[in-house]
Amino acid sequence: MQTIDKFNFAGKKAFVRVDFNVPVDENFQITDDNRIRAALPTLKKILADGGALIIASHMGRPKKNPDTKYSLKVIVPHVSKLLGVDLKFAPDCMGEEAAKLAASLKGGEALLLENLRFYAEEEGKPRGEFATDEEKAEAKKVVKESQKKFTATLASYADCYVNDAFGTAHRAHASTALIAKHFDENNKMFGYLMEKEVNAVEKIMKDTARPFTAIMGGSKVSSKIEIIENLLTKVDNLIIAGGMTYTFTKALGGKVGNSICEDDKLDLALELLEKAKKNNVKMVLAVDAKIADSFSNDANTDFVKVGEIPEGWEGLDIGPETEKIFADVIKASKTILWNGPTGVFEFDNFTSGSRAVGNAIVEATKNGAFSLVGGGDSVACVNKFGLYDGVSYVSTGGGALLEAIEGRVLPGIEAIRGY
Repeated sequence: MQTIDKFNFAGKKAFVRVDFNVPVDENFQITDDNRIRAALPTLKKILADGGALIIASHMGRPKKNPDTKYSLKVIVPHVSKLLGVDLKFAPDCMGEEAAKLAASLKGGEALLLENLRFYAEEEGKPRGEFATDEEKAEAKKVVKESQKKFTATLASYADCYVNDAFGTAHRAHASTALIAKHFDENNKMFGYLMEKEVNAVEKIMKDTARPFTAIMGGSKVSSKIEIIENLLTKVDNLIIAGGMTYTFTKALGGKVGNSICEDDKLDLALELLEKAKKNNVKMVLAVDAKIADSFSNDANTDFVKVGEIPEGWEGLDIGPETEKIFADVIKASKTILWNGPTGVFEFDNFTSGSRAVGNAIVEATKNGAFSLVGGGDSVACVNKFGLYDGVSYVSTGGGALLEAIEGRVLPGIEAIRGY
Protein backbone atom coordinates (compact mmCIF):
# COMPACT_ATOMS: atom_id res chain seq x y z
CA MET A 1 0.00 0.00 0.00
CA GLN A 2 1.27 3.47 -0.90
CA THR A 3 1.97 5.88 1.98
CA ILE A 4 2.02 9.66 1.98
CA ASP A 5 5.52 9.73 3.49
CA LYS A 6 6.99 7.67 0.66
CA PHE A 7 5.14 9.49 -2.12
CA ASN A 8 6.75 12.44 -3.94
CA PHE A 9 4.06 14.87 -5.13
CA ALA A 10 6.47 16.98 -7.24
CA GLY A 11 4.86 17.79 -10.60
CA LYS A 12 1.62 16.01 -9.64
CA LYS A 13 -1.89 17.22 -8.98
CA ALA A 14 -3.36 15.67 -5.82
CA PHE A 15 -7.10 15.39 -5.16
CA VAL A 16 -7.37 15.50 -1.36
CA ARG A 17 -10.66 14.65 0.33
CA VAL A 18 -10.75 16.44 3.69
CA ASP A 19 -13.46 17.00 6.28
CA PHE A 20 -13.83 20.79 6.45
CA ASN A 21 -17.41 20.52 7.74
CA VAL A 22 -16.67 23.18 10.35
CA PRO A 23 -19.25 25.12 12.39
CA VAL A 24 -19.84 28.76 11.40
CA ASP A 25 -21.84 31.46 13.20
CA GLU A 26 -24.62 33.69 11.80
CA ASN A 27 -21.92 35.95 10.27
CA PHE A 28 -20.31 32.93 8.57
CA GLN A 29 -17.26 33.11 10.85
CA ILE A 30 -15.66 29.76 11.75
CA THR A 31 -16.23 28.98 15.45
CA ASP A 32 -14.02 25.86 15.62
CA ASP A 33 -11.23 25.21 13.08
CA ASN A 34 -9.90 21.94 14.57
CA ARG A 35 -10.88 19.93 11.49
CA ILE A 36 -9.00 22.30 9.20
CA ARG A 37 -5.89 22.30 11.40
CA ALA A 38 -6.00 18.48 11.59
CA ALA A 39 -5.56 18.25 7.79
CA LEU A 40 -2.71 20.79 7.54
CA PRO A 41 0.20 18.29 7.78
CA THR A 42 -1.12 16.44 4.71
CA LEU A 43 -1.83 19.58 2.70
CA LYS A 44 1.51 21.18 3.57
CA LYS A 45 3.47 18.02 2.68
CA ILE A 46 1.96 18.04 -0.83
CA LEU A 47 2.76 21.73 -1.36
CA ALA A 48 6.29 21.35 0.08
CA ASP A 49 6.98 18.50 -2.38
CA GLY A 50 6.03 20.84 -5.25
CA GLY A 51 2.64 19.26 -5.84
CA ALA A 52 -0.58 21.06 -6.79
CA LEU A 53 -3.40 20.72 -4.31
CA ILE A 54 -7.09 20.19 -5.14
CA ILE A 55 -9.03 20.24 -1.88
CA ALA A 56 -12.52 18.74 -1.73
CA SER A 57 -14.98 18.64 1.19
CA HIS A 58 -18.62 18.74 2.15
CA MET A 59 -20.28 21.15 4.55
CA GLY A 60 -23.61 20.50 6.26
CA ARG A 61 -26.51 18.77 4.55
CA PRO A 62 -27.57 20.98 1.63
CA LYS A 63 -30.80 20.00 -0.13
CA LYS A 64 -30.28 22.10 -3.27
CA ASN A 65 -27.56 23.32 -5.63
CA PRO A 66 -26.31 25.89 -4.88
CA ASP A 67 -27.17 26.57 -1.25
CA THR A 68 -25.31 29.70 -0.05
CA LYS A 69 -25.83 28.70 3.60
CA TYR A 70 -23.44 25.79 3.04
CA SER A 71 -20.92 27.36 0.66
CA LEU A 72 -17.27 26.58 1.36
CA LYS A 73 -16.36 30.02 0.03
CA VAL A 74 -16.62 31.38 3.60
CA ILE A 75 -13.63 29.31 4.76
CA VAL A 76 -11.27 30.39 1.92
CA PRO A 77 -9.57 33.30 3.79
CA HIS A 78 -8.92 31.20 6.91
CA VAL A 79 -7.62 28.16 5.00
CA SER A 80 -5.39 30.47 2.90
CA LYS A 81 -3.93 31.94 6.07
CA LEU A 82 -3.29 28.54 7.69
CA LEU A 83 -1.79 27.06 4.51
CA GLY A 84 0.33 30.10 3.74
CA VAL A 85 -0.77 30.22 0.09
CA ASP A 86 -3.38 32.17 -1.87
CA LEU A 87 -6.15 29.56 -2.06
CA LYS A 88 -8.08 29.61 -5.34
CA PHE A 89 -11.79 28.76 -5.25
CA ALA A 90 -13.96 26.93 -7.80
CA PRO A 91 -17.57 28.12 -7.32
CA ASP A 92 -18.78 24.70 -8.54
CA CYS A 93 -17.06 21.33 -8.15
CA MET A 94 -18.30 20.33 -11.64
CA GLY A 95 -18.35 22.21 -14.95
CA GLU A 96 -15.94 24.01 -17.23
CA GLU A 97 -14.60 26.51 -14.68
CA ALA A 98 -13.60 23.82 -12.15
CA ALA A 99 -11.91 21.79 -14.90
CA LYS A 100 -10.00 24.85 -16.16
CA LEU A 101 -8.90 25.89 -12.66
CA ALA A 102 -7.70 22.35 -11.92
CA ALA A 103 -5.89 22.06 -15.27
CA SER A 104 -4.06 25.38 -14.86
CA LEU A 105 -2.92 24.63 -11.32
CA LYS A 106 0.88 24.69 -10.88
CA GLY A 107 3.12 23.09 -8.26
CA GLY A 108 2.84 24.85 -4.90
CA GLU A 109 -0.67 26.18 -5.73
CA ALA A 110 -3.94 25.16 -4.10
CA LEU A 111 -7.58 25.07 -5.20
CA LEU A 112 -10.68 24.51 -3.06
CA LEU A 113 -13.74 23.05 -4.82
CA GLU A 114 -17.24 24.15 -3.81
CA ASN A 115 -19.25 21.87 -1.49
CA LEU A 116 -19.42 18.38 -3.02
CA ARG A 117 -22.83 17.76 -1.46
CA PHE A 118 -24.43 20.45 -3.61
CA TYR A 119 -24.73 17.46 -5.95
CA ALA A 120 -26.95 14.53 -4.94
CA GLU A 121 -24.40 12.35 -6.76
CA GLU A 122 -21.84 12.81 -3.97
CA GLU A 123 -23.94 10.77 -1.52
CA GLY A 124 -25.74 8.82 -4.25
CA LYS A 125 -29.19 9.54 -2.79
CA PRO A 126 -32.12 11.09 -4.66
CA ARG A 127 -33.59 14.34 -3.34
CA GLY A 128 -37.18 15.42 -2.94
CA GLU A 129 -40.45 13.73 -2.00
CA PHE A 130 -41.66 10.57 -3.70
CA ALA A 131 -45.25 9.37 -3.92
CA THR A 132 -44.32 5.68 -3.93
CA ASP A 133 -41.42 3.40 -3.06
CA GLU A 134 -41.18 2.51 -6.76
CA GLU A 135 -40.69 6.19 -7.66
CA LYS A 136 -37.98 6.52 -5.03
CA ALA A 137 -36.22 3.36 -6.23
CA GLU A 138 -36.28 4.65 -9.81
CA ALA A 139 -34.90 8.04 -8.72
CA LYS A 140 -32.13 6.29 -6.80
CA LYS A 141 -31.24 4.27 -9.90
CA VAL A 142 -30.94 7.47 -11.93
CA VAL A 143 -28.69 9.14 -9.31
CA LYS A 144 -26.49 6.04 -9.02
CA GLU A 145 -26.02 6.13 -12.79
CA SER A 146 -25.15 9.84 -12.91
CA GLN A 147 -22.88 9.32 -9.88
CA LYS A 148 -20.48 7.40 -12.14
CA LYS A 149 -19.88 10.46 -14.34
CA PHE A 150 -19.67 12.77 -11.28
CA THR A 151 -16.99 10.52 -9.74
CA ALA A 152 -15.03 10.20 -12.99
CA THR A 153 -15.06 14.00 -13.42
CA LEU A 154 -13.64 14.57 -9.92
CA ALA A 155 -10.94 11.96 -10.58
CA SER A 156 -10.04 13.58 -13.94
CA TYR A 157 -8.74 16.70 -12.15
CA ALA A 158 -5.80 14.91 -10.57
CA ASP A 159 -2.93 12.42 -10.92
CA CYS A 160 -3.26 10.94 -7.43
CA TYR A 161 -5.83 10.66 -4.63
CA VAL A 162 -5.41 11.25 -0.90
CA ASN A 163 -8.18 10.52 1.61
CA ASP A 164 -7.72 12.49 4.83
CA ALA A 165 -11.38 12.55 5.88
CA PHE A 166 -11.80 9.88 8.57
CA GLY A 167 -15.06 11.55 9.66
CA THR A 168 -16.71 10.35 6.43
CA ALA A 169 -14.80 7.06 6.03
CA HIS A 170 -17.93 5.08 6.95
CA ARG A 171 -19.76 6.47 3.90
CA ALA A 172 -19.42 4.93 0.43
CA HIS A 173 -19.71 8.35 -1.22
CA ALA A 174 -18.29 9.45 -4.57
CA SER A 175 -15.34 11.37 -3.12
CA THR A 176 -14.63 9.11 -0.13
CA ALA A 177 -14.68 5.64 -1.69
CA LEU A 178 -15.81 5.40 -5.33
CA ILE A 179 -13.18 7.83 -6.66
CA ALA A 180 -10.35 5.59 -5.41
CA LYS A 181 -11.18 3.06 -8.16
CA HIS A 182 -9.95 5.59 -10.73
CA PHE A 183 -6.38 5.48 -9.36
CA ASP A 184 -3.97 2.54 -9.25
CA GLU A 185 -2.60 1.38 -5.91
CA ASN A 186 0.60 3.45 -6.25
CA ASN A 187 -1.37 6.67 -6.67
CA LYS A 188 -3.90 6.49 -3.85
CA MET A 189 -3.16 6.74 -0.14
CA PHE A 190 -4.29 7.92 3.30
CA GLY A 191 -3.35 11.39 4.50
CA TYR A 192 -1.54 11.78 7.82
CA LEU A 193 -4.76 12.31 9.80
CA MET A 194 -6.43 9.23 8.29
CA GLU A 195 -3.28 7.17 9.00
CA LYS A 196 -3.31 8.27 12.64
CA GLU A 197 -7.03 7.48 13.02
CA VAL A 198 -6.70 4.01 11.46
CA ASN A 199 -3.63 3.21 13.58
CA ALA A 200 -5.36 4.39 16.78
CA VAL A 201 -8.41 2.18 16.14
CA GLU A 202 -6.22 -0.83 15.33
CA LYS A 203 -4.13 -0.30 18.48
CA ILE A 204 -7.36 -0.39 20.50
CA MET A 205 -9.10 -3.25 18.72
CA LYS A 206 -6.25 -5.50 17.55
CA ASP A 207 -2.95 -4.65 19.21
CA THR A 208 -4.47 -4.49 22.69
CA ALA A 209 -2.46 -4.13 25.91
CA ARG A 210 -4.46 -5.49 28.85
CA PRO A 211 -6.47 -4.80 30.91
CA PHE A 212 -8.66 -3.10 28.25
CA THR A 213 -11.44 -0.86 29.59
CA ALA A 214 -14.15 0.80 27.53
CA ILE A 215 -16.33 3.57 28.97
CA MET A 216 -19.60 3.81 27.07
CA GLY A 217 -21.87 6.76 27.72
CA GLY A 218 -24.87 7.97 25.79
CA SER A 219 -28.55 8.12 26.53
CA LYS A 220 -29.78 5.02 24.69
CA VAL A 221 -28.80 1.37 24.82
CA SER A 222 -30.52 0.91 21.44
CA SER A 223 -28.03 3.23 19.69
CA LYS A 224 -25.03 1.38 21.16
CA ILE A 225 -26.14 -2.29 20.94
CA GLU A 226 -23.74 -3.31 18.15
CA ILE A 227 -20.82 -1.47 19.73
CA ILE A 228 -21.46 -3.00 23.16
CA GLU A 229 -21.85 -6.49 21.67
CA ASN A 230 -18.58 -6.21 19.76
CA LEU A 231 -16.77 -4.76 22.79
CA LEU A 232 -17.96 -7.68 24.93
CA THR A 233 -15.71 -9.89 22.77
CA LYS A 234 -12.70 -7.57 23.19
CA VAL A 235 -12.61 -5.81 26.58
CA ASP A 236 -11.83 -6.84 30.14
CA ASN A 237 -14.00 -4.10 31.69
CA LEU A 238 -17.02 -2.30 30.27
CA ILE A 239 -18.15 0.77 32.18
CA ILE A 240 -21.75 1.75 31.42
CA ALA A 241 -22.42 5.46 31.96
CA GLY A 242 -24.75 8.27 30.90
CA GLY A 243 -28.47 7.74 30.38
CA MET A 244 -27.94 4.02 29.63
CA THR A 245 -27.30 3.58 33.36
CA TYR A 246 -30.99 3.83 34.14
CA THR A 247 -32.13 1.22 31.61
CA PHE A 248 -29.70 -1.28 33.19
CA THR A 249 -30.71 -0.19 36.71
CA LYS A 250 -34.43 -0.66 36.02
CA ALA A 251 -33.77 -4.02 34.34
CA LEU A 252 -32.12 -5.13 37.61
CA GLY A 253 -35.20 -4.11 39.61
CA GLY A 254 -34.16 -0.60 40.65
CA LYS A 255 -36.37 2.49 40.82
CA VAL A 256 -35.21 5.23 38.42
CA GLY A 257 -37.87 7.92 38.94
CA ASN A 258 -38.10 10.22 35.91
CA SER A 259 -34.65 9.29 34.58
CA ILE A 260 -34.26 8.58 30.88
CA CYS A 261 -34.99 4.88 30.43
CA GLU A 262 -35.84 2.58 27.52
CA ASP A 263 -38.56 0.36 28.96
CA ASP A 264 -38.63 -1.75 25.79
CA LYS A 265 -34.91 -2.56 26.17
CA LEU A 266 -34.91 -4.00 29.71
CA ASP A 267 -34.63 -7.60 28.45
CA LEU A 268 -31.81 -6.54 26.15
CA ALA A 269 -29.92 -4.99 29.08
CA LEU A 270 -30.20 -8.28 30.99
CA GLU A 271 -29.01 -10.21 27.90
CA LEU A 272 -25.95 -7.95 27.65
CA LEU A 273 -25.17 -8.50 31.34
CA GLU A 274 -25.44 -12.27 30.79
CA LYS A 275 -23.20 -12.09 27.72
CA ALA A 276 -20.60 -10.13 29.73
CA LYS A 277 -20.62 -12.83 32.41
CA LYS A 278 -20.15 -15.59 29.79
CA ASN A 279 -17.22 -13.70 28.24
CA ASN A 280 -15.59 -12.98 31.62
CA VAL A 281 -16.05 -9.25 31.07
CA LYS A 282 -16.56 -7.17 34.19
CA MET A 283 -19.57 -4.93 33.53
CA VAL A 284 -19.16 -1.88 35.78
CA LEU A 285 -22.40 -0.05 36.63
CA ALA A 286 -23.09 3.03 38.73
CA VAL A 287 -24.01 2.51 42.39
CA ASP A 288 -25.10 6.09 43.17
CA ALA A 289 -26.40 9.08 41.21
CA LYS A 290 -26.61 12.84 41.40
CA ILE A 291 -30.30 13.50 40.90
CA ALA A 292 -32.30 16.63 40.05
CA ASP A 293 -35.95 17.62 40.35
CA SER A 294 -35.91 19.06 36.80
CA PHE A 295 -33.74 18.92 33.70
CA SER A 296 -31.92 22.14 34.47
CA ASN A 297 -28.56 23.38 35.71
CA ASP A 298 -30.39 25.27 38.47
CA ALA A 299 -32.49 22.31 39.65
CA ASN A 300 -32.53 21.14 43.27
CA THR A 301 -30.11 18.23 43.61
CA ASP A 302 -29.39 15.28 45.87
CA PHE A 303 -27.31 12.08 45.95
CA VAL A 304 -29.03 8.69 46.23
CA LYS A 305 -28.36 5.04 45.50
CA VAL A 306 -28.84 4.52 41.76
CA GLY A 307 -31.81 2.16 42.20
CA GLU A 308 -33.61 4.40 44.71
CA ILE A 309 -34.44 7.51 42.68
CA PRO A 310 -37.79 8.94 43.82
CA GLU A 311 -40.62 9.86 41.46
CA GLY A 312 -40.28 13.40 40.11
CA TRP A 313 -36.47 13.20 40.20
CA GLU A 314 -34.01 12.10 37.51
CA GLY A 315 -30.39 11.03 37.43
CA LEU A 316 -28.22 13.60 35.63
CA ASP A 317 -24.77 12.35 36.68
CA ILE A 318 -23.02 9.62 38.66
CA GLY A 319 -22.42 10.06 42.38
CA PRO A 320 -19.10 10.25 44.31
CA GLU A 321 -18.99 6.53 45.16
CA THR A 322 -19.36 5.62 41.49
CA GLU A 323 -16.71 8.18 40.52
CA LYS A 324 -14.22 6.32 42.73
CA ILE A 325 -15.23 2.88 41.39
CA PHE A 326 -14.92 4.01 37.76
CA ALA A 327 -11.61 5.81 38.42
CA ASP A 328 -10.06 2.76 40.12
CA VAL A 329 -10.93 0.51 37.15
CA ILE A 330 -9.59 3.06 34.65
CA LYS A 331 -6.32 3.68 36.51
CA ALA A 332 -5.57 -0.06 36.53
CA SER A 333 -6.03 -0.29 32.72
CA LYS A 334 -3.47 -0.39 29.90
CA THR A 335 -5.87 0.29 27.01
CA ILE A 336 -8.79 2.72 27.37
CA LEU A 337 -11.60 3.72 25.03
CA TRP A 338 -13.90 6.56 26.08
CA ASN A 339 -17.10 7.19 24.17
CA GLY A 340 -19.70 9.33 25.90
CA PRO A 341 -19.91 11.32 29.15
CA THR A 342 -21.25 10.05 32.49
CA GLY A 343 -23.97 12.68 32.70
CA VAL A 344 -25.32 15.97 31.39
CA PHE A 345 -21.87 17.61 31.35
CA GLU A 346 -23.25 20.59 29.39
CA PHE A 347 -24.74 21.72 32.74
CA ASP A 348 -21.86 22.88 34.98
CA ASN A 349 -23.53 21.40 38.07
CA PHE A 350 -23.41 17.92 36.51
CA THR A 351 -19.81 17.77 35.23
CA SER A 352 -18.20 16.04 38.21
CA GLY A 353 -18.55 12.44 36.97
CA SER A 354 -17.27 13.11 33.45
CA ARG A 355 -14.41 15.18 34.85
CA ALA A 356 -13.46 12.34 37.25
CA VAL A 357 -13.43 9.84 34.38
CA GLY A 358 -11.33 12.23 32.25
CA ASN A 359 -8.83 12.80 35.06
CA ALA A 360 -8.50 9.05 35.69
CA ILE A 361 -7.83 8.47 31.96
CA VAL A 362 -5.12 11.16 32.00
CA GLU A 363 -3.50 9.54 35.05
CA ALA A 364 -3.59 6.09 33.45
CA THR A 365 -2.10 7.53 30.25
CA LYS A 366 0.76 9.10 32.24
CA ASN A 367 1.42 5.63 33.64
CA GLY A 368 1.75 4.10 30.18
CA ALA A 369 -1.81 3.27 29.08
CA PHE A 370 -2.97 3.96 25.52
CA SER A 371 -6.16 6.04 25.60
CA LEU A 372 -8.48 6.81 22.70
CA VAL A 373 -11.29 9.34 23.11
CA GLY A 374 -13.92 9.54 20.39
CA GLY A 375 -17.52 10.34 19.66
CA GLY A 376 -18.72 13.94 19.74
CA ASP A 377 -19.67 14.36 23.38
CA SER A 378 -16.57 12.80 24.91
CA VAL A 379 -14.39 14.96 22.64
CA ALA A 380 -16.36 18.00 23.87
CA CYS A 381 -15.69 16.76 27.44
CA VAL A 382 -11.90 16.61 27.08
CA ASN A 383 -11.96 20.06 25.48
CA LYS A 384 -14.19 21.52 28.21
CA PHE A 385 -12.00 20.13 31.00
CA GLY A 386 -8.68 20.99 29.30
CA LEU A 387 -7.62 17.32 29.11
CA TYR A 388 -6.99 17.09 25.34
CA ASP A 389 -3.20 16.86 25.64
CA GLY A 390 -3.38 14.35 28.50
CA VAL A 391 -4.81 11.45 26.46
CA SER A 392 -3.07 9.42 23.74
CA TYR A 393 -5.42 10.22 20.88
CA VAL A 394 -8.63 12.16 20.29
CA SER A 395 -10.51 10.92 17.22
CA THR A 396 -12.05 13.36 14.74
CA GLY A 397 -14.55 10.78 13.49
CA GLY A 398 -17.81 10.31 15.39
CA GLY A 399 -19.86 7.86 13.33
CA ALA A 400 -16.80 6.47 11.56
CA LEU A 401 -15.07 5.66 14.85
CA LEU A 402 -18.19 3.98 16.25
CA GLU A 403 -18.63 1.81 13.14
CA ALA A 404 -14.95 0.82 13.29
CA ILE A 405 -15.44 -0.19 16.95
CA GLU A 406 -18.50 -2.20 15.91
CA GLY A 407 -16.09 -4.20 13.77
CA ARG A 408 -17.40 -2.97 10.43
CA VAL A 409 -15.25 -2.46 7.34
CA LEU A 410 -15.29 1.26 6.49
CA PRO A 411 -15.70 1.97 2.73
CA GLY A 412 -13.26 4.92 2.75
CA ILE A 413 -10.53 2.73 4.26
CA GLU A 414 -11.28 -0.35 2.18
CA ALA A 415 -11.11 1.74 -1.03
CA ILE A 416 -7.45 2.53 -0.30
CA ARG A 417 -6.03 -0.60 1.31
CA GLY A 418 -8.48 -3.29 0.20
CA TYR A 419 -9.91 -4.28 3.61
